[in-house]
Amino acid sequence: MIHAYSEEYLDEAMRNLGEAFDYARESQRLDLDDFLSMFIASGLAGQFEKGVPQYVAGMSGPELVLETLRRSGLEATVVAEEPTYELSSAYWSGWILAFVQWRSGRSFCEILELLPVAEMEELYPAWHETGDEAASEAIEGILRSRQPVTKLQRLRRNCRLTQRVLSEKSGVNLRTLQQYETGAKNINCAAGVTLRALSGTLGCRIEELLEEG
Repeated sequence: MIHAYSEEYLDEAMRNLGEAFDYARESQRLDLDDFLSMFIASGLAGQFEKGVPQYVAGMSGPELVLETLRRSGLEATVVAEEPTYELSSAYWSGWILAFVQWRSGRSFCEILELLPVAEMEELYPAWHETGDEAASEAIEGILRSRQPVTKLQRLRRNCRLTQRVLSEKSGVNLRTLQQYETGAKNINCAAGVTLRALSGTLGCRIEELLEEG
């Protein structure tokens, strides 16, 4: 698996997003799904997904929230004291969300569409003490069960090729291929040379790779 960014930033990214979720709820009284939607719309989520150091490590959780609110044109509530971060359900939701995003390479937008934060938070009692890997596996299982199978994925499986083999045979970057299969990237917007390489390797027409709608 090719991860979203270097593991050296992962611990800070998880802690900061956990703090952001806790701060958004406790200090700014925000619904977590609303906050994540604003985080995505602000453009900060995209930078976070790429592991840009300024956002995954250079800004604290509260700073991420305040910058999200500023970019959204909203005023932040003045907080006299910094909250103390414990492993609340909100903190855990941000923490494990950062891990799932890093591990799977899915965008925050895709994850939110398949699994709202409110549902993720309901997993807290059962999974917060099991370890990040186990919790992530459970969440990714939910995401996979709700993710429609893409045409590219179906064609690849019919040819009995792994993602890595298809990448090697077609010359298409493995991570890019994974993103097309999960829908994190829209294959309909792929470059012609990429579509020709995939269709040639899979023995299909370009039109057979394209998704409807």
